[in-house]
Formats: sequence, C-alpha cells, structure tokens
Amino acid sequence: MDQDEKRNLWIAVILSTLIFLGWNYFFDRPEKRVSSATQSSRAITPTPSVTLTPPAPLTREDALKETQRIQIDTPELKGSINLKGARIDHLILKNYHMSVDPQSPNVELLEPEGTEHPYYLEFGWSSEKKSVTLPDASTVWRADHTILTPSTPVTLRAENGQGIVFEKIITVDEKYLFTVTQRVTNRSGETLPLHCYGLVERHGTPETQGFFILHEGPIGFLNDKLVEVSYKDLKKSPTLQDTIGGWIGMTDKYWLTALIPDQKKALKTAFRETGGEGQERYQANFVTDLHILKPGEAFENTSCFFTGPKVLETLDGYEEKLGVKHFDLAVDFGWFYFLTKPIFYILTWTHKWLGNFGLAIMLLTVILKLAFFPLANKSYRSMGRMKKLQPEMEKIRARYGDDKLRMNQEVMELYKREKVNPMAGCLPMFIQIPVFFALYKVLFISIEMRHAPFYGWIHDLSAPDPTTIFNLFGLIPWTPPLFLMLGAWPLIMGVTMFVQQRLNPPPADPMQAKVFMLMPLLFTYMLASFPSGLVIYWTWNNILTIAQQWTMMRLDTRTEPAKMTLSKTRKKK
Repeated sequence: MDQDEKRNLWIAVILSTLIFLGWNYFFDRPEKRVSSATQSSRAITPTPSVTLTPPAPLTREDALKETQRIQIDTPELKGSINLKGARIDHLILKNYHMSVDPQSPNVELLEPEGTEHPYYLEFGWSSEKKSVTLPDASTVWRADHTILTPSTPVTLRAENGQGIVFEKIITVDEKYLFTVTQRVTNRSGETLPLHCYGLVERHGTPETQGFFILHEGPIGFLNDKLVEVSYKDLKKSPTLQDTIGGWIGMTDKYWLTALIPDQKKALKTAFRETGGEGQERYQANFVTDLHILKPGEAFENTSCFFTGPKVLETLDGYEEKLGVKHFDLAVDFGWFYFLTKPIFYILTWTHKWLGNFGLAIMLLTVILKLAFFPLANKSYRSMGRMKKLQPEMEKIRARYGDDKLRMNQEVMELYKREKVNPMAGCLPMFIQIPVFFALYKVLFISIEMRHAPFYGWIHDLSAPDPTTIFNLFGLIPWTPPLFLMLGAWPLIMGVTMFVQQRLNPPPADPMQAKVFMLMPLLFTYMLASFPSGLVIYWTWNNILTIAQQWTMMRLDTRTEPAKMTLSKTRKKK
C-alpha cells in the first residue's frame, strides 16, 4: 500500500471516528417542541414562591430539624416527607455509596428547602376560581402515621376553612416507586373547578458529566417521542406539550426522578426555568385537564413517581406494571442502541454467570472474535501475503519512483497477480470501532458498571486505571496531576498494540513507518483516561488478535512449501 493509499485509509478511519463521536451530539437529539398556541394555557402551572434575598443555605441536618416530617423507610430508601407543603424532599439510597468504599456516605437524591440546592417533588391542585383557598407551600398537613413503609401507607389531610377537604394518600413499594392519590371532597356548597398537578423542581444548575455522549437534565417520553432538554435551553424558553400519558422528570448520569401520571388522561406538560440568573430553578411538571367538582362530590386522581437508580431491569418492570411507554429510554443507549443494548444484555447475563464484569467483558471479546473469525482469518492471510510482497514492492518503487502513475499501476498488477486485497487488513479495525464505542457507552452510562470491580488494583471498571508509572505505581508517595495518570493496564495495552503492529507489513515510506511506531504511544496516553473496563477490552482483544494472526501466519508458512512442491510436480508431468 503506497503512501497515498495509507493516507486515504487514515483519513477514512479518522472520519469514521468523528462520525461515531459526532452523531450523538449533532443528530441524536430527540425532538424538542415548543407550542406557542398552548403558552397561555400554562398560567395554571404552579410556581413556587420566590425569595428576593435568599438566606444563607442550611446544612441538610439543620433543614430537616426545622420542620415536622414523616419518615420513609423501605429496603432501598430512607428519607422523609416535609409536612409543611407535603413535599417529598429527602431521599437517600441505602445500597449505593458515593465511592467504592462501602463506608463512604450513601447517595442522596433529594434535598430539602433551605439547603444550597433543594430538589423535591410536589403534588397539588390549581384552580381558576381565585376565591378558593388551596393548599400551598406553607400549608401544614396532618398525617395519620409517622412513618411510610411498603406495608404502612400515609394519608395527609388539610382543610381550607371553606368546607373543602384535601387529602393525599401516599404508598411506596419495596424499591423506588411511590403512588400518590390526590382526593378532594367539596362540602362548600359551590362548584369547584380543579386541576391536579405534579412537579419535580431542582434549584441550581447541576454539574453534568456526560459531555456529548450522555444526556443529563430534563427528560420525558411524551407523544410517543423521547424529549430531552438541556438546562441551557430552558434558560432561553420553556418546552411545552399536550399529551396523553407518558412520563416526565429529571435525570442525572445514574439517577432518575420521574413523574408518571395516569396513562389514560390528557395532560399539559412543561419544562421551564423559573428562578433567573444566579437563582436557577428548573421544573418539570404536568397538569391534568379541568374537572368541575359539584357540591357534595368527591374527586381523586392517582399518579406515581420514581426516584432511584436507572437499573434497566427495574425500569422495564415498572414499564410493564404501569403500562408506561419506554420507561427504559431513561437509560441513554444512544442512536447505536442496536449495538449498545445487546452488548449491555450480554455483559449483564455473563456477569450473573461469572460474577465479575471484567471477566464478562473478556468473554464478550471472545464471543465477538468467534463471530468475526472467518472474516478476520481472511484479513490476516491477506496481511501475511502483503508482508511477503514487501521485497517486490520495494523493487517496483525503486524502479518507478519518479513515475507515480506507473508505479501505482505496477503495484496494483502485483496485488491482482498474487490475489491480495490491500484493504482487507484494515477490516478488523473498522469492525472494532463501532464495538469500541458501543462498549464505551455501556461502561459510561450503565449503573450496573458503576463501582464494579475487576482484580488487583481495579476497583471500578467505569473509572480510569488509578495507578500511574510516574509514581512507580504507588511506590513513591506522590499523587501526580491528571495528565500524568498513565496506569498499568494502558501500558499493557500499548505493549500489545506494538506487538500486533510488528506482525503487520510495515509501510515502505520510512517517515510513515516512524509515524506508525508512535501510534501505540499515542493510544496508550489517550486511553489512560478512559474507563479501565474499556482498556481491558482493548488489551484482551489485542492479545487474541496477536494469537490468531500469529497462528494463521505459521499455518500459511507451513502450507506454502507444500503448495510450491505440488506446483513443481504438476509442471514436470
């Protein structure tokens, strides 16, 4: 392969990489629709009270002490409900920690009002009849129990002094699903127009971790479409939609808080920012259609909300149980879900069998190698023949070096005569690129990979290798800066890449050969910051490739003399 062909090949590889990286960012954006026709109908959407000069934030412990609360206790969750405003604003995940250390603090999903970044859920009522007093953020509710458990529901009750009784019956299951039934009894002697609403509100703009590969922020599935809106976009304008059913909420990398209204009812939904610069308040809410409650009548509306880790099996279970569409899309498998999702399922299934996600990644690599075994063998045979043709190609270049056109014609004639495809050796690389990015996506977004250990020093396959050669892998008591974190697994990967490169036919151009020699160093440094599970995959894939390629070259070497002997025998005859 001459210099122009090599250059074209690398251009193709780089373009392919850019396409895989850029597609999610530029094209894999679910539809964001803003309807100006429904803008005026959102006047009923509840807006929390705004403090002009916010007081200094409280610690979580102090904020919790300031109000009366109903405790929450389930196998997966603990927290509390604020009786003032009936807000669910304090939830902690019992079985998830902030770091791999089991003694580290538990992950806290929701934060009470008064802290630096409040984050809560609220259900209530709105009405066009302004003379009616409705419960608001200052209403103190009465509860029939002091603790909410899967076996002990809680009923909150409030009266407005006008003959109207408001109730909220809250239940919780063994995992992460709450059910809220809003009930109103009208004893006022007048008709009462009512809407029910549910909202998720978050104060402050959270730091996102996903860059272009992962969505973090307002999310929902409305009108049979996934809707993802960035915090930045909400500062410019709200996103409003009328829909029937669906779900709406806020997502982080691993955690989700989502409202799941009655799937058969018409709703008005909104994503909006309500606080302004420096006091951002992001809200996802739904509002039901108008219901006219006559004197003496009672009316109730039931909604659910999920708050917890984005475990795909759990989300699928709730999708089936509640009849809510595509709740699994909260896990951002991206545009290449046809690769990402099967890889995820293979890894989780083999993990149950092997008990370790690192071993599952290695088994996945073997499965992929077996799937492409015939194709790879053909490619390796072609590379072996290319290597044997190097002396002939050197002669052609020496003879026609000044005549590029003639040289290329002679080289192509040589390929044709020896039945060699110069592009066949590049095929494994093109196969590996989509698998590489799909596995990277799985490792990056899947909570199942979070804090998943391997062996030795790898305690989290979703994080980079924590060791570095610059402190002799921990022997020197010094923590280098991030750009010097060059761990053991990336170095092993670099060595395997170098060995694999030596098995391939070298470029004839000396300068090009030197550039190729630098590729293992470049990839070693680049992959040092990638999840260690991905580096383990690449390393193990290189080892299998080396073994397969070396075996094929040995077999070809042994069979070549036999072919030549047979050919000579036929000529004599």
